[in-house]
Amino acid sequence: MIRKAALLPLLAVAVALAGGAAAPAGDWRPLDPENTLVVETSKGRIVVEMRPEFAPQAVARVKLLAREKVYDGLLFHRVIDGFVDQTGNPNNRDGGASAHPDLPAEFSFKLAPGAAVVAVERSDGVEGFVGATPFAGVSRAETARAGDGGLRAWGAYCAGVVGMGRQADPGSANSEIFFMRGPARRLDHEYAVWGRVVQGQAVVRAIRTGEPPADPDRMLRVAVAADLPAAARPRLEVLDTRGPAFRARLAALKRREGAAFSVCDVPIPVRAR
Repeated sequence: MIRKAALLPLLAVAVALAGGAAAPAGDWRPLDPENTLVVETSKGRIVVEMRPEFAPQAVARVKLLAREKVYDGLLFHRVIDGFVDQTGNPNNRDGGASAHPDLPAEFSFKLAPGAAVVAVERSDGVEGFVGATPFAGVSRAETARAGDGGLRAWGAYCAGVVGMGRQADPGSANSEIFFMRGPARRLDHEYAVWGRVVQGQAVVRAIRTGEPPADPDRMLRVAVAADLPAAARPRLEVLDTRGPAFRARLAALKRREGAAFSVCDVPIPVRAR
């Protein structure tokens, strides 16, 4: 369950399908089918790039439930405009769970050197990306003091980010998942981030709202891309956040946005292959 709070304004959508055509071919990367989730909903398709670096047990659980067909047909039981689409509970309401044990909290993680791209650096911390998924982390000075070369970080709840729902107990995540309609950074450190939408953010925002909705939308079929026939897999490429084309875009955004610049302001272009 995600507790309702004062909603933040909806900022620019952080995952864009346009504007990347000029990037050189070497700046694009394909999705990994084993870490791509395809969610067919009553409003259309949502494609999520999963990130086991952020929450390995959450990613493993989502894959398991998709492969067991637990998610097929479940309702979006709590949808708040500008905030979240919640689904994934077998009883189609808050408080449900699968037949599997609850998961431990995976609210923070350590990134190995070179695994992340830092997009924003301030004296009290950094923000950046692993693939298309945004994170926030401790400052470079604190990382240096730790002495192990790893960056202590946590998922940043920007538009398109997907997380694991839970009850009051931090270790109560089970099957519920949620899709961010807009940014809500107050969720950072509180819920495990397991990936980000790379196609279908318009679908996320089109899901009918309500607590519960009067006529709820549903997930029709959920599958790991690797389990689909090759012809049915999403044929997408994502602009590589480690490449020069992304760095140039990032520099231009920083100049435009100034001191208010945030990782949530950064679109990650995606194109059809």
